[in-house]
Amino acid sequence: MKKSRRNFIKKTAAASSATFLAPSIISASVFGANDRINASVLGINGRGKNHISSLMKQKNVQVVNLCDPDMNLLKVRQKEFKNKYKKDVSLEQDLRRVMDNKDIDVVSIASPNHWHSLSVIWACQAGKDVYVEKPGSHNIFEGRKMVEATQKYDRIVQHGVQLRSSPAINEAIG
Repeated sequence: MKKSRRNFIKKTAAASSATFLAPSIISASVFGANDRINASVLGINGRGKNHISSLMKQKNVQVVNLCDPDMNLLKVRQKEFKNKYKKDVSLEQDLRRVMDNKDIDVVSIASPNHWHSLSVIWACQAGKDVYVEKPGSHNIFEGRKMVEATQKYDRIVQHGVQLRSSPAINEAIG
């Protein structure tokens, strides 16, 4: 019984991953060799630093904006960014201005937890795709509103739960 349940879970996970990745693959094929995806990172302390680094490793992705209410921290990250990547990055303290910026395609959310749901919804309304750290929401209502915004505005939203990627967890599942 355990073996058949385990196989069912693996097959279900593979099918749901394929369903999620299909729009990403289609979107990616629209971009030409000289095009890029412009990203903004919301929340640039702790995990936000990892978001910046991960995005900058991606082909055809450029972090063009950092957003955080703390201007002192923004200036530190801007200097670090310039030193590491030899590129400029704009700064913004108000995430609503990031949402209004038509040059930004994707937002990566590493802000404090209580901002996650609203940031996702605003990003979807603004026509941006989203990566958001856990927790996506604090309750079922907020989570449902995030899903509804994703569907209504036809956006790609990925919710990060890195624990599932750890070798120990993969070994336990396998």
